Amino acid sequence: MMDDATTPTTIDNESLNNSSLEALQNEDMRQIMDMVDKMRRNGLGGVLQLPQLVVCGDQSSGKSSVLEAITEIPFPRKENLCTRFATEIILRREKTTSISTRIIPDKGRPSNEQAKLQDFKKSISGFEELPALIEEATKLMGLEGSTSSTPRAFSRDVLSIEISGPGRSQLTLVDLPGLIHSENKSQSKEDVELIRSLVGEYIENKRTIILAVVSAKNDYANQIILKSARDVDEKGNRTLGIITKPDFLEPASENELSWIELAQNKDIFFELGWHMLKNRSPKEIDTSFQTRNASESMFFSKGRYRDIKKEDLGIDSLRVKLSALLYSHLKKELPSLQQELELKYSETVLNLERLGESRQERKQQKRYLTQASIQFTRIAEAAVDGHYEHKFFGHSNVSEAIHHVSNLKRLRAIVQHLNMQFSRQMGKFGAKYKIAAPDSAETGLLEDEVLDVKLDDAYSSAEDQQTHMKRSHAIKWVQNVLQRSRGRELPGNFNPLLISELFWEQSEHWEGMARDHIHRVALACERFVKALVNDLVSPDVAGRLLKLKVDDVLAARLRAAEDELDKIITDKGRHPITYNHYYTTTIQKLRNKKSMAKAKKLADQHTTDYYCDVGEARFDSVSGPTRVSALDPEAFMKNFEQEFIEQDMDKFSAEDALDCEMAYYKDELKYFVGVITKQVIERYLVHNLGEDTLSPLLIGEMTDDEIHFIAAEPGAVSNERRFLEDRKKTLEMGQKAFRGALEFMK
Repeated sequence: MMDDATTPTTIDNESLNNSSLEALQNEDMRQIMDMVDKMRRNGLGGVLQLPQLVVCGDQSSGKSSVLEAITEIPFPRKENLCTRFATEIILRREKTTSISTRIIPDKGRPSNEQAKLQDFKKSISGFEELPALIEEATKLMGLEGSTSSTPRAFSRDVLSIEISGPGRSQLTLVDLPGLIHSENKSQSKEDVELIRSLVGEYIENKRTIILAVVSAKNDYANQIILKSARDVDEKGNRTLGIITKPDFLEPASENELSWIELAQNKDIFFELGWHMLKNRSPKEIDTSFQTRNASESMFFSKGRYRDIKKEDLGIDSLRVKLSALLYSHLKKELPSLQQELELKYSETVLNLERLGESRQERKQQKRYLTQASIQFTRIAEAAVDGHYEHKFFGHSNVSEAIHHVSNLKRLRAIVQHLNMQFSRQMGKFGAKYKIAAPDSAETGLLEDEVLDVKLDDAYSSAEDQQTHMKRSHAIKWVQNVLQRSRGRELPGNFNPLLISELFWEQSEHWEGMARDHIHRVALACERFVKALVNDLVSPDVAGRLLKLKVDDVLAARLRAAEDELDKIITDKGRHPITYNHYYTTTIQKLRNKKSMAKAKKLADQHTTDYYCDVGEARFDSVSGPTRVSALDPEAFMKNFEQEFIEQDMDKFSAEDALDCEMAYYKDELKYFVGVITKQVIERYLVHNLGEDTLSPLLIGEMTDDEIHFIAAEPGAVSNERRFLEDRKKTLEMGQKAFRGALEFMK
């Protein structure tokens, strides 16, 4: 595990109760670290990015010795053995002393290998047992020295060592394998990439404090860790540089001076600065930590090292520095950590709600479907009534059209919009022939009743089916039909069946428009239902429930709506019937409008302009004679009879029939739009959508086999539920730890 060659060191119980780390925390900080430690022990390290100290550097940089100096925990050393995996050191304060270890397997391993490594949980009574335990873990990971047929040099697994005791402080540090410069016979290219990737994953964590260790034995410009740290922490906000092995430098040399300037933060700048340590030399390897510290103090009291600030030298000042550093870092990270914790918890609870309760037994399956159906009926009823308070409806998307897929949950709003579009479509484009009013090629038949509102593309496409026709051409059309439907009526009259034929032809597009509209509303209802079902039950249940039950109900409702439309179209094909006075009123208005147009034309023809003389009453003293218009009554009356009396009996009958047909068309149009929206759309597609589609009664009528087929829980869903339930408990424990720490900090 260490970079230097020596033999394991045995420590006494006094070391287990070591209080040398007390400088790292005040009481406030202990509470914060205790909270983070509890979250880590509860498994939140795999869910959240928790604050931690990571000791990293190039291979043989002395980083493991730095970790040992900080924690004063002796790690075993062997000749030419470097760190082969990440080692997580967890120190925590407990009433009793204990040392326990476990392996956190790489998530990329097969599940059976992960299970085997997770079973590794050992407890030891003293550090003298640590070498054997680490060797056992190394073999279990399949590294060199194991019985594996293909032993590996490095592993992405993590060895976690948890050390508890009354004198321990709350602290977590991670020792990472050293970065490798290039491959060799014992370390392949894949090993080089694996270590760089592993170190990168740790130091990319925005809540990690990077302890970047560089050795004075090598040119720091060539040490990979500095570039790696600056890549992920460009400003050095969370990187502390640590210089080791300064005793290998030639005193008073230029090389020594360059390292001293680095320690003074004059070369490579880190906002957290630099610190210099002197590790134990090979001759001092068996000495105690107290001797190590005394030797270090003596070394830094001489030569150029006296130019470096005392707080940037030695292990004791490093602990003080880490104390302030950890405290400020954790305080800064607490709000974002709490926010991330709450977000993860909300996501987990939502996913659990979607899965629902366990569905292993028939009783559980039926209860699950029944509860879903109750919720479905209630929410669907709210949607039909236009009450959007339930969280299912969310916020409306005003940037998209009402009928856009993002607004599909607000069913009543969509149906109302489509109905209004249909009504306007029928008013503007329902007639096969758009006939201009008398003596006007611009005024449409129903313009006085149709608002000039832009229609959706689906509804405005009906304009392509409509033919524009002048009134004179319309009269000719009616004359042609009249001649082919003439019975025994006297000249100047028309067969009553003529109105039927004219109306049937003029309204022949109604059925297609109505059918298209019904399908659009049915599609809106279908999308709403599927969205609601998918929101209330898990995806696997939703698919089977829709296919087995819901799709058939929706199809049946659509068929019923189309059957009703067929009946309405059949009724429309019968002889015209109306008892609405609006019909006769419209006829009179049309005739009056026609007469007024003729009268105006005749009046214009017999009106002359002239100027008043001075002696006449109408005289403008300023501008002179006034121009006035006057109707010649004799000429007007002389031509009145000729203008208003039609000699062509067929044309007279055709005009009269056209007026009657237009009046009846307008009357019937209002009725048709009303029965389609009420009698078809509302009755068969919208009303009772929840009760008919997925009511508790429908669930109660299902057989046990149907219920099992729909609601039985696959193994993958059971596993997902267990995973989410475990994560929820873990997050709740994290919330509890957070609340406890925040309460103390108040």
